Amino acid sequence: MSETTPPIAPPGAAFDPGLLDFAKQGGLLPAVVQDAHTHRVLMLGWMDRAAVEATLASGKVTFFSRSKQRLWTKGETSGDVLELVAIGTDCDADALLVQALPHGPTCHLKRVSCFPSAPGSVLAELEATIKQRERERPAGSYTTTLFDSGLRTIAQKVGEEGVETALALVAQDERAVLDEAADLFFHALVGLRARGLGLADVEGVLARRHGAKARGGG
Repeated sequence: MSETTPPIAPPGAAFDPGLLDFAKQGGLLPAVVQDAHTHRVLMLGWMDRAAVEATLASGKVTFFSRSKQRLWTKGETSGDVLELVAIGTDCDADALLVQALPHGPTCHLKRVSCFPSAPGSVLAELEATIKQRERERPAGSYTTTLFDSGLRTIAQKVGEEGVETALALVAQDERAVLDEAADLFFHALVGLRARGLGLADVEGVLARRHGAKARGGG
């Protein structure tokens, strides 16, 4: 990769489409779109230089439609837009990775992804559901009950699940260990949300620690 090829860059950051190798494939580059939160691959589209520039300028992922022979912003009729988070190139600067937040299903079949078996982060999807429960507070939801009960009760549940997980690790079978660990993860995510924090914040701490370890710091 050329030293001048831009890395993943957020909207508004210096990302020069002129560094991309449009000539190799007749002016179009394949663009893989990935959910910035769950990391699930959502779709594959094609971008020319104008589509890249429109995406960066608007913050909405825009493609060049080969069938319509024009620029096409995802969701321009359905409303299911892809909100740009970051964009970057591969090592040869002839393919794009677009990280976005989907507002509605990406696939025209009303599926989350155009690739039904594309893997994603279950924890991130669970966190999204928890956020929705906090916002909407549906009646009969256990998560709603937790949020309504307040932070102290949520913290107590996290403590209980932590103890139960520890006991399962030393005295129960693998199924019980996994069940208790799943309960702990769920309640921890609820607790983080109650404090205005989330999975990305925890991942940030882990990434910093991992970086420090890689540099010989621990």
